[in-house]
Amino acid sequence: MSLPYLLPATSEFIQRAPRMLIGGDWVEAADGQTMPLHNPATGEVLCVVPRATPDDVDRAVLAARQAFDDSAWSRTRPRERQNLLWKLADLMQRDAELLAQLECLNNGKSAAVAQVMDVQLAIDFLRYMAGWATKIEGASVEVSLPLMPNDQFHSFIRREAVGVVGAIVAWNFPLLLACWKLGPALATGCTVVLKPADETPLTALKLAELVLEAGYPEGVFNVVTGTGITAGSALTHNPLVDKLTFTGSTAVGKQIGKIAMDSMTRVTLELGGKSPTIVMADADLKSAATGAASAIFFNQGQVCCAGSRLYVQRKHFDNVVADISAIANAMKMGNGLDPSVEMGPLISARQQERVYNYIEMGRESGATIACGGEQFGPGFFVKPTVIVDVDQQHSLVQEEIFGPVLVAIPFDDEADALRMANDSPYGLGASIWSNDLAAVHRMIPRIKSGSVWVNCHSALDPALPFGGYKMSGVGREMGYAAIEHYTELKSVLIKL
Repeated sequence: MSLPYLLPATSEFIQRAPRMLIGGDWVEAADGQTMPLHNPATGEVLCVVPRATPDDVDRAVLAARQAFDDSAWSRTRPRERQNLLWKLADLMQRDAELLAQLECLNNGKSAAVAQVMDVQLAIDFLRYMAGWATKIEGASVEVSLPLMPNDQFHSFIRREAVGVVGAIVAWNFPLLLACWKLGPALATGCTVVLKPADETPLTALKLAELVLEAGYPEGVFNVVTGTGITAGSALTHNPLVDKLTFTGSTAVGKQIGKIAMDSMTRVTLELGGKSPTIVMADADLKSAATGAASAIFFNQGQVCCAGSRLYVQRKHFDNVVADISAIANAMKMGNGLDPSVEMGPLISARQQERVYNYIEMGRESGATIACGGEQFGPGFFVKPTVIVDVDQQHSLVQEEIFGPVLVAIPFDDEADALRMANDSPYGLGASIWSNDLAAVHRMIPRIKSGSVWVNCHSALDPALPFGGYKMSGVGREMGYAAIEHYTELKSVLIKL
């Protein structure tokens, strides 16, 4: 079928001169350098964006510092912060189709899915965070102070904005992850310098346009495009940044965490995952197979909490694997601008090669490819793949692949399932498929992960904190927990 045409606004946006937002101005990189962005569905160059220098990053941080310390933003009242977030969300709703098309072109995902999932979830999250702007509370405290028994005191605790936030986000959900950082930062009164992923800055740049249109003061939100090695490193090391928030790989997150500790910069890290999907014998097996397929193949498997490890009670193992393989084999692959496409390309040629190398590693070690296992182009496609006959300690089971590759292993009983589910350096998410509530409630507290879903997977809501145990990170996104991570507590004692 013919692909739908792009909105004129989408075409116009990607044809613009390369600019990024610093202190309310659209600017080139200081040295005029740019870098190309590729369309993952074709491999062709889509457009170019500025390749920010360390000086560009420092200017953006200084603009954010001045906006936090000296501008009207520092005196903005909660109701105003609430209303501005609502205005931003309304503008995103107006431009939802444009944002979805930009996400598709830049990331490869389905534009239709991006509009109802990525964009709408981002809008819903900003509206949720807008509500917290007027509900940030301190507390009054009755103190004892035994060494001053004859004096009277008034004591209270304030919750204050942490300051300048340096935000670095991954390429798998560029817009949604940016809003996960932006929402609580703006709700609490912080200012932000956002460094989108090298590969996917387009929706961040459009978001910056909407922030200005909504009426935020200059310098409150800044976007610097460029490489992680240069721009990301400069942002991480800048002493004027009060908080770093990062979503991405565990390896990079560990480096950022170490740098943050050197200066005691506040930090939250949402990192990798290798999430188990556990199918018990009493589960609705057809629903479990459908859910397990979605858990790994959604967004081409490029999801930090993807259900990439499948554990099925032994007597149903072959049937469940066969059902998931049938789903995988029937999935239509292609350009995400086609609304009938169910799986798009991976983000880059490098990621395509990485994922395919894992599949080849499985073949070489004697694993069985139940379905898929192939790559093709043009573009960066890998077919949805299911691998069986793999040892629990194999790299396919222990390492994050970040692609549409499911490793399936049978188990004998509940204890066996829990042992294998927890046998991982990661702990971001897990799902249990069962109708035995007693078994489910026994298992939930024993699974070492930040989220546990029952008879569903990767079901996220703005009110539920999201983050990981172990190597999956530090801190939480979403919920009131996010407000806590963007604020500091100050104790005040007044002798009367």
